[in-house]
Amino acid sequence: QAQLVESGGGLVQAGGSLRLSCTASGSIFSLNVMGWYRQAPGKQRELVAFITSTGVTNYADSVKGRFTISRDNAKNTYYLQMNSLKPDDTAVYFCNAAGGRNNYWGQGTQVTVSS
Repeated sequence: QAQLVESGGGLVQAGGSLRLSCTASGSIFSLNVMGWYRQAPGKQRELVAFITSTGVTNYADSVKGRFTISRDNAKNTYYLQMNSLKPDDTAVYFCNAAGGRNNYWGQGTQVTVSS
């Protein structure tokens, strides 16, 4: 079993920045894809970005050029730097870690962007 703990959400004005963190603990050696998802009220959960164990990254079109995903393997932590935030970015953000048959989720953190 692995556990994911998120931090860094909050309220920010449009154009502002936030950095989300997700720290993994437990049986994490098999987890090789770390991602961030978000779910806005009334909408399905969607992939925001992911990063692989080899450093390959991928982003949703809606956040390309504004968000950056990164990882610190020494700290078992990965991050989502969110710049130029828009009201449409308002959602609960979840971190996810997957590998093999394992798939884990964080508890979610609220990000609210005011106009």
